[in-house]
Amino acid sequence: MTYTPETWPIGAALLNFTGVTQDGLDRTEAGPQAWKQTLREVRVAGFDHVDLTDSWVRAGDLDAGGRRQLLETARSYGLAFSDLAVTRKSVITADEEQAQRNMAYTKRTIDAAADLEAPMVCLGLHDPLTQEQKDATWFWLAKGIEDEDTTANRDKAAGRFRELGEYAATRGVSLSLEMYEGTFLGTADSSVQLVKAVDLPNVGLCPDIGNIVRLHRPVEDWREMLVKMLPHTNYWQLKNYFRDHDPATGAYASAPAPLALGFINYREAIGMALEAGFDGPMCVEHYGGDGLSVAAMNRNYIRDILRAKLPEE
Repeated sequence: MTYTPETWPIGAALLNFTGVTQDGLDRTEAGPQAWKQTLREVRVAGFDHVDLTDSWVRAGDLDAGGRRQLLETARSYGLAFSDLAVTRKSVITADEEQAQRNMAYTKRTIDAAADLEAPMVCLGLHDPLTQEQKDATWFWLAKGIEDEDTTANRDKAAGRFRELGEYAATRGVSLSLEMYEGTFLGTADSSVQLVKAVDLPNVGLCPDIGNIVRLHRPVEDWREMLVKMLPHTNYWQLKNYFRDHDPATGAYASAPAPLALGFINYREAIGMALEAGFDGPMCVEHYGGDGLSVAAMNRNYIRDILRAKLPEE
């Protein structure tokens, strides 16, 4: 499909909304009454698409009736789902029983994406936050669980993503593999190597370079990362960070920033993506503060860039 600046699907991430209601209920199990307020706020913020983050509602744990209710509730606010995001459920986590549960959950989420008319499921290899990450001001300031860097483990990741991709193809759904530090998707080269090993037309990359730019250590230039990853990109989570480095002390600093203000020049980055032929859904994320309002600012910024970059009709 050829999108215009106004119709390009840009979903609001739901990272800033909790999976537990004010009275302590699991929001997934609580049903439509627990979903309406968030979806209403997303619509009032000017969005027409939602990136369904499973930290808010686990669509993969809803039965057919629950998925139907979720779709109807979203439609009642004029919203569609641009993507379903599977978060921190690695299919190669060290506990093999948990890895198999994550595989089964991901397949259920793929089923849910088909039922919710979402074209994409985004997943990665990052594990749940450690206690140190939970205690940090920003979780990326503490070291998380990392993939065991062996050929056998890499082959396992490729094989399981291939299995999931083949399953997704039967449901008319695409998969996107999210860039994230400490995993086989932690660098541009490693990400490209992995998606090539999967070798399926419906499996691509999500070059979430914000996950890398925020790290307090030397990182690859964001332009170089995109040059490598954009030819394989089918979905894009966009967020930005202020980033600073003091050579005198070796200290790094980072903090969340609106897309237009941070370290990554997204006007240039989006131009690079369009030139590479990217035409997939986007998702705007922001941690801290009123993330939804910043996401709405980011959406408007992206649409302005698309108006300037896309060919005139």
